[in-house]
Amino acid sequence: MTLDKPVDELYGFWRDFANLPRFMKHLKHVTVIDEKRSHWIGIAPMDSSVEWDAEIVREEENRLIAWASVEGADVENSGFVRFQPAPAGRGTEVKVVLEYSPPGGAIAAAAKLFGEDAEQQIGDDLRRFKQFMETGEIATVEGQPSGRK
Repeated sequence: MTLDKPVDELYGFWRDFANLPRFMKHLKHVTVIDEKRSHWIGIAPMDSSVEWDAEIVREEENRLIAWASVEGADVENSGFVRFQPAPAGRGTEVKVVLEYSPPGGAIAAAAKLFGEDAEQQIGDDLRRFKQFMETGEIATVEGQPSGRK
């Protein structure tokens, strides 16, 4: 996804993981523990939640954040987000890669948390991130009448 914002602004916002639930619908809350670790609470089926701690395993300022869940996570996951200047000075390209492997009893929770089509959900999150960073808000029609009779 290409965003019309500079790399350092996007990286800085994302790097404060407490910001992520603002545009990631599957997250309830993220608490930053220290420079490398954070605690995540995600939305799961039947008004429940899944929790895990994650640790940054590689970081390149204004370029890359890679993470992995630590032992004991409800849903094991890892991935990275990469920021790079777009060609011809046209903003920043942001790419997210996510891998997860739920334990046997948490398949339904993982499907809800990361979506039955995780790629689609990540794309939706990136579109909301783009809207929020470029306009300061996320457009929605939730709660609006449909106009149907």
